[in-house]
Amino acid sequence: MCTDCLLRYARPVPRCWTCAARLPASLSGRREAKCGACLRNPPPLDRTIAALDYSFPWDGLLQHYKFHQAVDLRETLLERLKLALDAAGAETPDWLLPVPLSAERLRERGYNQSYELARTIARRRQLQCDPHLLLRVRCSAQQAQTPLKDRAANVRQAFAVEPLRKAELRACHVVLLDDVMTSGATLFELARELRKAGASNVQAWVVARTPDNASG
Repeated sequence: MCTDCLLRYARPVPRCWTCAARLPASLSGRREAKCGACLRNPPPLDRTIAALDYSFPWDGLLQHYKFHQAVDLRETLLERLKLALDAAGAETPDWLLPVPLSAERLRERGYNQSYELARTIARRRQLQCDPHLLLRVRCSAQQAQTPLKDRAANVRQAFAVEPLRKAELRACHVVLLDDVMTSGATLFELARELRKAGASNVQAWVVARTPDNASG
């Protein structure tokens, strides 16, 4: 990405502390500011950090990275996420866990795009990362093809913590990592499972957040 494009399309914007939805510019610099949806109905995440808006040119890059085996784009995306984490003063978690894919989806794509990001960040920041600690126990329809109002139901009971390893999460600070956050349904469902397993703090790091969805 050239300097001009980064200045135009990668500028930091004020975001909700818990769901990373865009906030009015008047709230810029206000720590722990939250959107109306999160104030009315707090999500199960303690914090969400998003690097970018899911819009041009990042939407196209993320789609190529996710669906067309363009793993070489990982470094470009990770650089934006690194800058966002540093600017946000992201805390060091006990675990960095990628959003799991179903076996069917993993066969289709050949890789878990979230794990490719997570394992690189974990290596560079010396974090624990394990793609087998969270399980996808039900193959649901793709969230991107599901209406927003139906996304929470689509992923309900679709995830679980590895039953024999729940003790490893007790009283831990866990960060979930995903490439894109839209409604938040997937991350929220995973956060609930982590809290059932005893995690004391659950956050999310995402490369991109859809800019027109403030529902959390």
